[in-house]
Amino acid sequence: MFEKLSGSSGNVIGYKASGKMTAADYDKLEPEVEALVKQEGNIRMLLDLEFDEMTVKAMESDLKMGRKYHNNIEKLAIVGDKKWEEWMTSMANKLFANEAKHFHTADMDAAWAWLREN
Repeated sequence: MFEKLSGSSGNVIGYKASGKMTAADYDKLEPEVEALVKQEGNIRMLLDLEFDEMTVKAMESDLKMGRKYHNNIEKLAIVGDKKWEEWMTSMANKLFANEAKHFHTADMDAAWAWLREN
């Protein structure tokens, strides 16, 4: 599931992904992202990845959202300590955002600061 993080404000939004990720989680997330894009234009997003499992349908929904909002996500901060999260960040530069950067969990404050930089 996605939980909106308290550091979210203006065009900067953050979510913690935890538990088992399903397509229904993306069905709940997308309207919020779409509304923010309509309100702010381009957005900057933080994803704190702590999920245990992701269904195939969730992966499809993730890719679909990435294609739909790629041009609207200026920066994407991916937070996590696993090697695959670093790999995913390099892929995110091409599929999900104009610019993506990986941060370790201990560097959460730096991730928020990077998103708020001009």
